[in-house]
Amino acid sequence: MKTVVLNDENRKAVMDNILHRSPTQFGPQEAVVREIIEAVKAKGDEAVFAYTEKFDHAKLDAAAFEVTEEEISEAYREVDPALVDVIRKALVNIRSFHEKQKQNSWITTQENGIILGQKVTPMQRVGVYVPGGKAAYPSSVLMNVVPAKTAGVDEIIMTTPCSPEGKVNPSVLVAAREAGADRIFKAGGAQAIAALAYGTESIPKVDKIVGPGNIFVALAKKAVYGSVSIDSIAGPSEILVLADETADPRYVAADLLSQAEHDEMASAVLITTSEELAGKVSVEVDGFVRVLERKEIIQKSLDNFGCILVADSREEAIAAANEFAAEHLEILMKDPFEVMTKIRNAGAIFVGEYSSEPLGDYFAGPNHILPTSGTARFFSPLCVDDFVKKSSIIHYSREALKEIHKDIEQFARCEQLTAHANSIAVRFENEE
Repeated sequence: MKTVVLNDENRKAVMDNILHRSPTQFGPQEAVVREIIEAVKAKGDEAVFAYTEKFDHAKLDAAAFEVTEEEISEAYREVDPALVDVIRKALVNIRSFHEKQKQNSWITTQENGIILGQKVTPMQRVGVYVPGGKAAYPSSVLMNVVPAKTAGVDEIIMTTPCSPEGKVNPSVLVAAREAGADRIFKAGGAQAIAALAYGTESIPKVDKIVGPGNIFVALAKKAVYGSVSIDSIAGPSEILVLADETADPRYVAADLLSQAEHDEMASAVLITTSEELAGKVSVEVDGFVRVLERKEIIQKSLDNFGCILVADSREEAIAAANEFAAEHLEILMKDPFEVMTKIRNAGAIFVGEYSSEPLGDYFAGPNHILPTSGTARFFSPLCVDDFVKKSSIIHYSREALKEIHKDIEQFARCEQLTAHANSIAVRFENEE
């Protein structure tokens, strides 16, 4: 991996390079996505089938579009029972974590007849997009479906690409059934997002779409936002490791590559206060790359979006990490919990040498659908809150309103909204 001294110029260059991968930077693809969305809006299933044949080389019709109970049963026969057991163990942790996020409706009352509160209502129907293509992601199924189920969503519609033979990866189907998805359709790409957003003859319109995907999926979610809600516009995966001389270089190298293998656009960055560690990590990375199965993808990722930055001090390293606002941030430093308290911006924070990033991807419980491309400055991981709406509750008695009605009328007249003022005044016009 290339190693440079951390300074303002290098930090900005690395940041700009990483942010350049954001879906907001891909203008040419937006025209293709708009065309797909308009076709699905106009032609429904017919357009989805056409694009599925064009991009996924699968010829579908209405009868083969939705995954059947027979296909799910077949998936259970094909998946190793040991993997099914692991999925169930992971689900226990994921459900337990998300149960702690639930919020309840609340009401406050006052003696003069004022009642104020907040009503928390689950969304009626949500769409979950599960990517396919280069790999299968049953873990993404769990991370998207569980918080929706925990929130109390009535119906969860899942879409995922199929093979040219019209089959969905069996581990994905098993994860969907175990997590509680209600219906599953064989659709991927921008056409799946459009179908969820606007509805077709087969796929019902949803209230919100969640889940990661490629650039076309991300741009489609951006385009339909407003017609439906979305979780975020996810970019390529990224990891930032903060390490000092106490870190094991072999652990650091392995953790960096755990994200670099996702795809050629993934980013892996080490910020360290130790030049010696930087050199050792670079050597370990080269050794791992030679033997790992996805070495071509890893090498392209490292060449384009990977680097080691050597900082003068721990404070400088932490400041840079907060500026990067990484999707995954690992802290392999002396007193890692003390360092953790100084992190403002990160999707998920992994503290200590035995808390490597894949622990969060699969098993620990916190959600692995995380903000990317610097958006951890203002976005949070997917959670139960993403699947509920909050309505304010307001009740005033006549006596309570009478005490403050002139204040409201004055405020309204200040804004030249006399109808607002009249709406209050009319209730007391015979008493003045």
